[in-house]
Amino acid sequence: MRSVVPDEEKLPVVVGIDGVPAELEIVDIAAVEAERRGVPLEVVHAWPGRHGVAQRRKAGRLDPEEDRHLVEFAALRATNTHPNLRVHTELVDDSAAETLIERSRHAGLLVIRHRDESGLGHGWGSTAAYLAHHSACPLMVYRGPSPARGPVVAAASGRHTATVDYAYQAATRTGCPLVLVHVSEPGEPADPLADLAGIRSGVPVERLLISEAETAYTAERASRRGRLLVAGRGHKGWLVELLYSVTNATSGGRRLCPVLLVPPGWPVEQC
Repeated sequence: MRSVVPDEEKLPVVVGIDGVPAELEIVDIAAVEAERRGVPLEVVHAWPGRHGVAQRRKAGRLDPEEDRHLVEFAALRATNTHPNLRVHTELVDDSAAETLIERSRHAGLLVIRHRDESGLGHGWGSTAAYLAHHSACPLMVYRGPSPARGPVVAAASGRHTATVDYAYQAATRTGCPLVLVHVSEPGEPADPLADLAGIRSGVPVERLLISEAETAYTAERASRRGRLLVAGRGHKGWLVELLYSVTNATSGGRRLCPVLLVPPGWPVEQC
């Protein structure tokens, strides 16, 4: 059963936490987003329970008490820095991926952290990679703190979509430039992004047209130098796979900025 009933039909921000107390800075990211939107924050932790008995026995943690303390500590962390924020916690005995997919159907934003699991062929970990393809709401993948300087970078199609609106909002809040990146195709106008430059005044906008061959290099460079990388998930998911192929190892050990993935058809007014 869900523990959150959004006020005035506003969708909550959901943050999925794992069992590492030292890595709860992801809660700070989610709390900022929830307060900005004026919605509750829901902290969710999937305790393996019967779904991970062997692993829990090996670690000596068959009792979920430590996990209860973890979600309570995460809620306390959020309310200490955002005292007016309504925070709800939920400890569930189920798969993390399936739990968060279900929560995403009733959320305005899902926030998780990546796991650098190079043995899987990508740098996000199995749960994050699954959510990247299947989350019903926009998904923010925290890969490390944003650099002090740098632009918001967005993959843009040339239309005013939720992806573009998210990018404009992020650039406005942080007071940084916005870089709109478009993969050029034969027969397109000389500057397919020209109509997007004036959507929001006060935001410096740079338009960057690249070829398909330059997408991997551009994604890696944006991940290292940008404050936030915003992209539409697309129906085929090829861009998502490209993004999680960029790992800390391939970026020379530098921390990578967060990624925000917007599902197809997400309405602009819910950004």
